Amino acid sequence: MSEYPVFQLGKPRFDQSTFFGRFRHFLDVIDPSTLFVSEKRLKESIDLLQRFKEGTLPPGVTNEKLWKAQKIKQAIIHPDTGEKILMPFRMSGFVPFGTPVVVGLLLPNQTLMSTIFWQWLNQSHNACVNYSNRNASQPNPTSAFVYGYLGAVTSAVSIAVGLNVLIQRAKGFSPSSRVLVQRFIPFPAVASANLCNVVLMRQWELSEGISVVNEDGNVVGTSKVAAKYALLETALTRIVMPMPILVLPPMIMANLEKLPLLQGNPRLVLPIHALVCLASFAFALPLAISLFPQTSQISVEKLEPEIAKAADSKTVYYNKGL
Repeated sequence: MSEYPVFQLGKPRFDQSTFFGRFRHFLDVIDPSTLFVSEKRLKESIDLLQRFKEGTLPPGVTNEKLWKAQKIKQAIIHPDTGEKILMPFRMSGFVPFGTPVVVGLLLPNQTLMSTIFWQWLNQSHNACVNYSNRNASQPNPTSAFVYGYLGAVTSAVSIAVGLNVLIQRAKGFSPSSRVLVQRFIPFPAVASANLCNVVLMRQWELSEGISVVNEDGNVVGTSKVAAKYALLETALTRIVMPMPILVLPPMIMANLEKLPLLQGNPRLVLPIHALVCLASFAFALPLAISLFPQTSQISVEKLEPEIAKAADSKTVYYNKGL
């Protein structure tokens, strides 16, 4: 199979029904090289895609050039508003701009104030990324994002501070064991905040429902039952996503710090810690996201009767979101 298949406007380049296809797709999505695209190159990419849509492509334009043009446009321009997304809040900027926050979250021997600061900064960055890449095709009250943000910050800070206090007061830990256990606190704090964020920001879907489509992509109805499944799947995804990013670095650093090189040169610990976090973030993030397809299928028998009547097949599909 060719590395660049026949171009399809608005479609992913890689097969989304397989894990490897989704993994390669998300590697493209978070590719930081698009952060350095010039205004001229962006304009050329947008013009090329417009000419493809109008059927006026000049001769000699390859599928490779079209796929690269679409990658650039999708990385920079919001699909619904048509406006440029600020660089720190693009998906392609998630790793380079998010890595310093991850390093801060995983620093050993945190104080109460540093724990609160890094958890707040992480949730603030996540909120800005979520808002900048939101689905703007349907009106969504700003209050939903505000409630989601406040809920995420509150739950993250509360759990991180609470667990730190419990571990500090626990008498069964040696000093070294206490430091090791504290390094894993960011994961439950961030995972619970992600869960809280999903519930608060998307609770309106439970009352309004979400669109379900047939195999041809045609909407056959709006389902509250599908919304429940979508919310559960998204919640699971949000719990799994930070796991490799916040669990692997503490495990790796706990072993690296035993090496004579780092014990004799403590100044090397922080830069090596940063490199470990960057590597985990860059490779584990697309792996975690790729575990679950963006589009899920469901039997019409599980949905509302009116949708079962309107559907022309036994299975329909819905987008669960991230």
